[in-house]
Amino acid sequence: MEQRNGTRSSNQPQLRINVPSSARERVDSVDPYGFQRSDDFDYESYEELMSEYLAVLTRRSIKWSKLLQGKRRVDRNLKVKRYVRKGVPNEHRPLVWMVSSGAQERMERNPGYYRSLLDAQHDPKLLESIRTDLHRTFPDNVNFRRSADPCLQAALYNVLVAYGQHNKAVGYCQGMNFIAGYLIIISKDEETSFWLMEALLGRILPDYYSPAMLGLKADQEVLGELVRARVPAVWRLMQDHGVMWSLVVSRWFICLFIDVLPVETVLRIWDCLFYEGSKILFRVALTLIRHHQDVILQAQNMPDVCERFKRITRGAFVEDCHAFMQAIFLEPGSLSKATVSKLRESCRARIVAGES
Repeated sequence: MEQRNGTRSSNQPQLRINVPSSARERVDSVDPYGFQRSDDFDYESYEELMSEYLAVLTRRSIKWSKLLQGKRRVDRNLKVKRYVRKGVPNEHRPLVWMVSSGAQERMERNPGYYRSLLDAQHDPKLLESIRTDLHRTFPDNVNFRRSADPCLQAALYNVLVAYGQHNKAVGYCQGMNFIAGYLIIISKDEETSFWLMEALLGRILPDYYSPAMLGLKADQEVLGELVRARVPAVWRLMQDHGVMWSLVVSRWFICLFIDVLPVETVLRIWDCLFYEGSKILFRVALTLIRHHQDVILQAQNMPDVCERFKRITRGAFVEDCHAFMQAIFLEPGSLSKATVSKLRESCRARIVAGES
């Protein structure tokens, strides 16, 4: 029924469209990788950030598709290095990580090897230590819960068992479960995850997970030497309060910033880790320390220092992964492979001498 002015009578049913009124309603409580967002997650800031970052991702995706053109090859040149530093789109990450790390070549040269590792007789102690950690791996990720279909715990178990069989000198130690878990989330393939893990633990990060963990210990000391040279006030503070670097940064290195920095930021770091090598870890650590040195320098004692090192891994600076990645190549200044290699050599020698 029409009223004389041409409008519909007010007693007619009205069509209502429910539009989410807040960012919390518009943004999914589970992130794209399956992680449940925390109760204190800032939905408004995230929505604002992603409104800009999604445009960046779209541009990167188009450029990477043109660069790869369906080829399974990633060249080593300044252009590709620049592309990697600006971020590899998720749809290209498994290929780029596999090819740039040498894992793809290793897999192609060893057909059936992964399956043979799973079919072999396994050390019961290896299996038990892996099973013990399965339920502790990403309890906040819906895809790793037993109720998930498929549950990624099964793939995680297989990858860890295969690696333990492949590298019996290392076997399994805590921290490896998180790395394998991330690789499975991104690659969505067990064998790919195994070969990426083999590249990381065998070549990119040698001796990080060996029984003596000499590589891990040395790299923590290398960071200390870099801080002494580039952020001397923080180095003096650590000395004054008797804080060992292993106390505040061991998780940064052993978990490659997993559960330390936001997921998207960690993945951007790993893009560079697979392409450029472990030097990137020092750039990230130095940037966090240098950028927040005023916060760290307010510490009054050892527990205070430790708390502030946790605090600097949270907040807007690390959540904006694009700006953060730009910062890590600017703030620390020049950092050559030769410098890192020389420091590693001297720190390893010092550790070995101290333990002998």
